Amino acid sequence: MKHSKRYIEAAKKVDGRSLYSLDSGLKVLAETATAKFDESIELAIRLGVDPRKADQMVRGTVILPKGTGKVTRVAVLASGAKESEAKSAGADFVGLADLVEKIQGGWVDFDVLIATPDVMAQIGKLGKILGPRGLMPNAKSGTVTFEVGQAVQDAKAGKIAFRVDRNGIVHAAVGKKSFSAADLRENILSFIDTVNRLKPAAAKGVYVKSITLSSTMGPGLRIDKNQLSEAA
Repeated sequence: MKHSKRYIEAAKKVDGRSLYSLDSGLKVLAETATAKFDESIELAIRLGVDPRKADQMVRGTVILPKGTGKVTRVAVLASGAKESEAKSAGADFVGLADLVEKIQGGWVDFDVLIATPDVMAQIGKLGKILGPRGLMPNAKSGTVTFEVGQAVQDAKAGKIAFRVDRNGIVHAAVGKKSFSAADLRENILSFIDTVNRLKPAAAKGVYVKSITLSSTMGPGLRIDKNQLSEAA
């Protein structure tokens, strides 16, 4: 893989053989996130699970205490009183038949889609469009609910959904490079705590194998997972 000169210079500041404490890793990250835009700060946790087995699947949601650093566009599929509730909570797009038709036409100009359980039968046909983009409403992620007002507020506040991939890795954007180190630290520890609490009973051996922190355009830093309990 060919890298830019900017990336190569940033990589020189990272010791690939070392494990960084969270605090020291955040300091180095601030020096290596040198792109001209506000890069996302990304966390990758390699887990000792076999995601091919249903009893070892790790998935969940977490509200990052300091938010995600980006404006989340929320669409809600609902009708009647629930439509009004979603609008009052600050949803960007609310409707049912009209939104379903727009999505069928290829419109996906939103980050989160919430639906009430009673309308799911009407949007099953959207699976081919929403599924590959990770936008299909799902009860496990809290996006299929009658509590649409709370769901909208949570999404706007920085709630993110995650699931382990086929390689046993959980990925998440936990903030922006413009965040203070203290705010990034709080988001990271909150996310890791959530992943730890979701450890499947069927998972044997070491659960968290490794943790890597990086910016969108920067090199990865390996974080010493054994020091995280001290950082909490």
